[in-house]
Amino acid sequence: MTGAENSEGSGSEWELAGNGDNGFLESSGSAGCEGNDSVSYANVLRSRNKFADALAIYERVLENDGANVEALIGKGICLQMQNKGRLAFESFFEAIKLDPQNARALTHCGILYKDDGRLMEAAESYQRALRVDPSYRAAAECLAIVLTDIGTNTKLAGFTQDGIKKYFEALKVDPHYAPAYYNLGVVYSEMMQYDMALTFYEKAAAERPVYAEAYCNMGVIFKNRGDLDSAISCYDRCLTVSPNFEIAKNNMAIALTDLGTKVKLEGDINQGVALYKKALYYNWHYADAMYNLGVAYGEMLKFDMAIVFYELAFHFNPHCAEACNNLGVIYKDRENLDKAVECYQLALSIKPNFSQSLNNLGVVYTVQGKVDAAASMIEKAIMANPTYAEAYNNLGVLYRDAGDISRAIDAYEQCLKIDPDSRNAGQNRLLAMNYIDEGIDDTLFEVHRNWGSRFMRLYPRYTSWGNTKDPDRPLVIGYVSPDYFTHSVSYFIEAPLVYHDYSNFKVIVYSAVVK
Repeated sequence: MTGAENSEGSGSEWELAGNGDNGFLESSGSAGCEGNDSVSYANVLRSRNKFADALAIYERVLENDGANVEALIGKGICLQMQNKGRLAFESFFEAIKLDPQNARALTHCGILYKDDGRLMEAAESYQRALRVDPSYRAAAECLAIVLTDIGTNTKLAGFTQDGIKKYFEALKVDPHYAPAYYNLGVVYSEMMQYDMALTFYEKAAAERPVYAEAYCNMGVIFKNRGDLDSAISCYDRCLTVSPNFEIAKNNMAIALTDLGTKVKLEGDINQGVALYKKALYYNWHYADAMYNLGVAYGEMLKFDMAIVFYELAFHFNPHCAEACNNLGVIYKDRENLDKAVECYQLALSIKPNFSQSLNNLGVVYTVQGKVDAAASMIEKAIMANPTYAEAYNNLGVLYRDAGDISRAIDAYEQCLKIDPDSRNAGQNRLLAMNYIDEGIDDTLFEVHRNWGSRFMRLYPRYTSWGNTKDPDRPLVIGYVSPDYFTHSVSYFIEAPLVYHDYSNFKVIVYSAVVK
């Protein structure tokens, strides 16, 4: 969240009105008129930022009339704009000695105090000006600024409630001072009173519609609440008024990425991809968006694109072990085992206890026949994550391949305790039980039936079929298998598929492999 504002504007920016109807002090007599004409001309020069020329005229007037308060104030302003604070203060102070009720001089003294960091003296000077002239808006605005600064300093010193009081004092003086509302929003956010914070951020934005920080901080609150649409709307308003606000751009990228993941999980993967790409418009080096694009393209079976974005994610975030792991999965599925091992090992160099990479490396070692290395990796995966169901299944496969069927079944059952819906462990357990069942009772039959019934309950049963009843239509036959690529059944199924009479049969093959 963006931080609180400690000040609002610079005191030297103020051009304060005079005391007379025409903006200048009134005086009488011909000499006074001549002096006032010169002061008027100097004021014009000063308004055009010709401070040296104006200063020279003020000083000539003061040589003839050292009590000309308007000239003293004009001289002070010119010196102030030339960063000659001490001399400017002396000029304003001299004006106050001559006219203790001069609100303008008192206010300029307050500005100098503030510029010097003397906030309490500044506040006192502004308050004196307002006691002289309660309607003097310049003094009220300056006092609101300095009270807000005092509030922030007080809060940072650990006195939060006292800081809040100062912010409210500022708003009592100037109800339209947006930074006081903003800083109240900041402090209530820090106190985790987010409804109050939103109220004050909204008031700050209402008083100053171009208050980018207020919109940004509202977006942070909405994002942390999970209201991504509102967060994005706030960031959009922020960037409309401040297109180069880097914090808001980064926050927008985060929110769009989170929204992309949300809509992807809801089933709209294309919209998810579009949102991830939009996030990169706001932060082109945001690794999380690239990583999620890799995940999405992997789910869409666009593995070349997935590789590109995983590589980019790792490039922009060298600590992204997940990207390395997922690259390993793709290379493993492409049978590039050496590259897969390289990716998994890179992931483990970043996160030594990354259970997924430990398990995946164990799987590759299993395929390569490196049984001891595989067992070591999978056991480490279980130690790193004792509830990692798939690791127990893979440990069971190792025991099965080593001929230790009882331990294999124990491992499969441990997997099923953690994840009762694990299809791999369920079917592996059934297969393993075939190796040790002696046919004495119906145990093997019962576990097979229970396994099948469990999955049947997950889906509604068909009670009617929408096919046509024409007896002469081609018969539709479906063949279903989890693997028609490397499983032994794939060799048996080849002959029926080749020798079907396709004029009388429509064949559909369902296989749960990518290839």
